[in-house]
Amino acid sequence: MTRHTLLVHAHPRSDSLTAQVADLAHARLKDEGGTVDVLDLYAEGFDPVLRPADEPDWEDREKRYSPEVHAHMDRILAADDIVIVFPVWWMAPPAVLKGWIDRVWNYGFAYGRSKPRLAAKRMLWLALMGNPAEEIEHLGLSTVLDTQLRIGVSEYCGIKDSSVRIVYGTELSGVAKNLRSARVAELLAAADRIVDEELPR
Repeated sequence: MTRHTLLVHAHPRSDSLTAQVADLAHARLKDEGGTVDVLDLYAEGFDPVLRPADEPDWEDREKRYSPEVHAHMDRILAADDIVIVFPVWWMAPPAVLKGWIDRVWNYGFAYGRSKPRLAAKRMLWLALMGNPAEEIEHLGLSTVLDTQLRIGVSEYCGIKDSSVRIVYGTELSGVAKNLRSARVAELLAAADRIVDEELPR
């Protein structure tokens, strides 16, 4: 069966390593016969600010949210798999991605029902972290990210087949310029392995 993926990424520069990882994931998923809907939150100009039109109404789970939010909900519903590629800033996803969760993964849609609408989906949070794995693991920050995203978002919305994976050591400022292209290739290969492991076709 052909699987359809919603590939979300969140970085303001189209030439960033985050964008390169998203492009790589897009190519791999298509090469394996799937279809992909690419949601570049910055390029599409997504507004992450939660306004009254999209504020949950705890007494009305059928509330009609803004047209923009319902268009994003439709893209989520259409997907078998959801892959989110993002940099970690201040030990959290970028504000635009957090705002996408706030506005779109809303009450009555992603949670608040006895039978979760999104339960059958697979989800991969693919994070890029600047520091080496040893530093991140020593501080327990990978556990924090996993708890926040896999448990706090995916499982809360009924998605049990979910994982948070990290590409470590993505900060290139300390890498000699003549070695950076090789380092980028290593990082892209690591991301490719993660997609292969987490989303077998």
